[in-house]
Amino acid sequence: MNESKLVRGLGKWDLTAIAINTIIGTGIFILPARVTGLIGSFSLLAFVVCALITGLIVLCFAEVSSRFQSTGGMYLYAKEAFGPVVGFEVGWLYWVVRVATFAANCNAFLIYLGFFYPAANEGALRIAIISSIVVSMTAVNLIGVRESAILTNVFTVGKIVPLLVFAAIGLFFIQPANFNFAETPEYGKFSQAILLLIYAYVGFEAAVIPAGESKDPQKSLPFALIAALGFCTILFIVIQFVAMGTLPGLADSKTPLADAATLFMGSFGGAFIAVGALISILGNLNGGFLAASRLPFAMAEQKELPQALAKTHERFKTPFLSIIVTAAVILVLTIYSTFFTAVTIATITRLLVYATTCLALPVFRRRTDMPAARFTAPLGIAAAVLSLALIAWLLSNVDFAKEGIPILVAAAVGLVIYFAYRIFSKTGSNDASTLEETP
Repeated sequence: MNESKLVRGLGKWDLTAIAINTIIGTGIFILPARVTGLIGSFSLLAFVVCALITGLIVLCFAEVSSRFQSTGGMYLYAKEAFGPVVGFEVGWLYWVVRVATFAANCNAFLIYLGFFYPAANEGALRIAIISSIVVSMTAVNLIGVRESAILTNVFTVGKIVPLLVFAAIGLFFIQPANFNFAETPEYGKFSQAILLLIYAYVGFEAAVIPAGESKDPQKSLPFALIAALGFCTILFIVIQFVAMGTLPGLADSKTPLADAATLFMGSFGGAFIAVGALISILGNLNGGFLAASRLPFAMAEQKELPQALAKTHERFKTPFLSIIVTAAVILVLTIYSTFFTAVTIATITRLLVYATTCLALPVFRRRTDMPAARFTAPLGIAAAVLSLALIAWLLSNVDFAKEGIPILVAAAVGLVIYFAYRIFSKTGSNDASTLEETP
């Protein structure tokens, strides 16, 4: 891959900010109530279990990513480990995930904006707000990866401060009577809660996509992934503890953190958290857009999508056509979708993509033609095996008819695109050769 067309402007803290931004999105502002409704006080344990599951997967990502310097992330790992067909499917499905997640979270932004102005999520104003968000994200990413990173860093600070204030102040208003561990939750509900809560922890993988625009990705990415997950895990558990301890009706709340903050910080508290949610979602959208827009570029560089998508802007050194195409799809999908239409499917598809990276770890360890890993996962093969087993457990709780079929359809569409482009490319090459041979 010709990475000389890109600018290596992302440092380890920029990558850490990208990972934090894409982990802390809408999940932590909504899921505390849903999980508590399923398993009550044992939701605290669910947060810990999800952190452990995600931690094993992150260890696999940290080692595998430390072997690569090119843009593409999971797509690149799968292609190198299992061949072009699997690689394309992974890249295609992850692009679908990122586009759908952007659409879902952009709609969530409108929901939170409705806290201040209810009409924001209706009619022409809704379309205007969505368009302005997508155009703004597109412009920032077109100008340069460094500018996108600066915006990401700003959003990271902007989203973390309200959450830290919520956690720090709320700890002084905990009511022990709100916790009840007397009744053990049913297995089905606990596993359902884990699958739902995983959504709060996913997103870290966005940091590995723009490796070709990172200063020292083999060293920086493992640090960014582990640091981001460690920070978010501690923050999430404290937030859930505060929400449960301060809001007796947590399970019935649509805006749990805002409602809890209203109780111990007054009306200002609810507005403060609502603003924090808006900032959080914008940061998540920016980090997600960066990852989504680089995937078509990476796949075109590997000659698996039209070469036009691999073009970079002469001045800004950004993959402008890949960015514009991604933005156009995002805009249409966001206008015609809602938040809840994509959350579960996006999580399931992510888990499938994660599985390919976990599988790649032992494959790369056996191969002698791979660059040496700059980071070695402490549990090594065991981390990969445990990750795969836990992913299989989570997927066993999926309603295939409702959530599995759409993923199979998306995968089938990806295969059609892959083979159609290969046939078209060969036909074009043969026609060009015939013309050259004609006297």
